[in-house]
Amino acid sequence: MFKKQNWLDENSQLRIDKIIKIVVGLFIFLVFVLGSFGTISAGERGVKTRLGAISGVVDPGLYFKLPFIEHVERMEVKTRTVNYDKGGDNGDDKPTLDNLFGASKDLQDVAIGVVVNYHINPEKVDLIYSQYRSVENYESNVIEPMIRETVKSTSAQYTAEELVTKRAEFGDKVNLILSERFSTKDAILERFSVTNFEFSKEFTKSIESKVTAVQNAEAAKNKLEQIKFEAQQTIETAKAQAESIRIQAQAITSQGGADYVKLKAIEKWNGTVPQTMIPGASIPFIDLKN
Repeated sequence: MFKKQNWLDENSQLRIDKIIKIVVGLFIFLVFVLGSFGTISAGERGVKTRLGAISGVVDPGLYFKLPFIEHVERMEVKTRTVNYDKGGDNGDDKPTLDNLFGASKDLQDVAIGVVVNYHINPEKVDLIYSQYRSVENYESNVIEPMIRETVKSTSAQYTAEELVTKRAEFGDKVNLILSERFSTKDAILERFSVTNFEFSKEFTKSIESKVTAVQNAEAAKNKLEQIKFEAQQTIETAKAQAESIRIQAQAITSQGGADYVKLKAIEKWNGTVPQTMIPGASIPFIDLKN
């Protein structure tokens, strides 16, 4: 009786042990399979490491790696935005840094708002990873300091007034410098935009006063030109009228002078003789001397 019971217990234990082995084996198999494959999206590149050392770059799509031995770190290669426009539109809730504070050539303090779009060179992700381990570290240690230094050093080449009047030139110059510097640091500049200039209240007020004065002077100049034009028109009209009178007088003289005038008056006379005469006055068109 006891022997039969022991046999049943041993048989149950064997079945349990077998089930445990199957479960463990299945778990190890799933870990191996699931840990051996992965995918990289179109806006990323993968950096494959083997026991901590970089062994290659993984392009978008399905990849295979050795579990526990190889790892694939994702690196973003799509467009990234560095926004230094504190007072501007953040768009899709992009993190916004403070405006860049610098000094103009004439030592005026200026806060410059800029937005930079760039992406890292997909062919250099392994180098960037080896030095910075992530795109975020790369951006904060390389890209942001480069933008700050370039914008501030370039703004110092312009007076405060020129920063306003030559804004496009300033933006083009910074864009060119950044494009060259980014390329030396394995990044590609897509777009640089100057979004805002902020000066001290006193300087802003002086600029507004100067602009108003220039506008008023231009308006006065335009008014003066209008007056001169109207005066010239009056002179030309008077000259034309005088020339017309001269031509008419010359024509009258050439056609008999006073007799011609009398003839024209007779043609206009209706034949009525005035009923009341002033003593000494003569009847129109009648020459008593003849």
